[in-house]
Amino acid sequence: MSSDAIPRQPFDARPLQLLAAIALAAGLLVSSFPTWATLTLSGLAMGLIIFVIASGLTLVFGLMDVLNFGHGVFVALGGFIAATVLGVQGAVGDLSLGASLLAVGLAAGAGMAVAGVVGLAFERMLVRPVYGMHLKQILITMGGMIIGEEMIKMIWGPGMIALPLPQGLRGALPLPGDVVLDKFRALAALVGLTVFAALLLVLNRTKLGVLIRAGVQDREMVECLGYRIRRLFIGVFAAGSALAGLGGAMWSLYQQSVTPQMGAQVNTLIFIVIIIGGLGSTLGCFVGALAVGLLANYMGFLAPKAALFSNIALMVAVLLWRPQGLYPVGGK
Repeated sequence: MSSDAIPRQPFDARPLQLLAAIALAAGLLVSSFPTWATLTLSGLAMGLIIFVIASGLTLVFGLMDVLNFGHGVFVALGGFIAATVLGVQGAVGDLSLGASLLAVGLAAGAGMAVAGVVGLAFERMLVRPVYGMHLKQILITMGGMIIGEEMIKMIWGPGMIALPLPQGLRGALPLPGDVVLDKFRALAALVGLTVFAALLLVLNRTKLGVLIRAGVQDREMVECLGYRIRRLFIGVFAAGSALAGLGGAMWSLYQQSVTPQMGAQVNTLIFIVIIIGGLGSTLGCFVGALAVGLLANYMGFLAPKAALFSNIALMVAVLLWRPQGLYPVGGK
């Protein structure tokens, strides 16, 4: 049978129309085109930061069927490690763009590394005994997040720590038509797109991705072929934790502060995104994060009070339209 005879599921572009609808509706309400374009670019950049944070949880649930409600502790840990590394470097002073990028790269890399290592311990002590038991996973990982938050308070203190951007990343990039985009948001957008492309490449175009997905479908068969699925799953959990650390570093720099409670606060946003996108769907997480970022930015400008519940309203609307999310797992 030729490859042309193999039926392929057509790509569903309708969820992408949601992004266009949100942008079009905002364009009708915002009278100035430069203002609308600036809000749109900023919202997309914010959405890509959210995607980096949520991608780790999507990876763990989609490939391991683990509901990790302790994901937020890796986000907070990444933020605090980044703040510590930047403080040690003295990287908030008068640095050039290149030096600022290097400083942020080192800080984010350190946040990823520490979050990944802590994720290994988290999986070994808390998650491994409850594989396949969703209710116990929720309870034990929530407890793990509470313990992790208290440990963060012991190390860094309970208060907020300011995290100003390095000098080279402050200010905005002027674009044609009086449109502006913050330098850091441009960097965050680039990081988010890189993470998305890397995930799709690894999961769909490499032997490692095939083995992981096959192990989810039929673990015994893959192990009979000589592959150790447990080691692959441990690697997936560590990678998801590292992505949370990267997202935490980017989010902290975006907020220009870190608090021990940031993990719990971001957790709600993460679950809204993955529910909108479809539990376990990488593409759905990407589109859902962009939708949340756009809506939050537009509502923050048009109706700041309504922005507090706009994301929940978006989730309800999407679930009424598509109860399984924008891109169910079968379509990821």
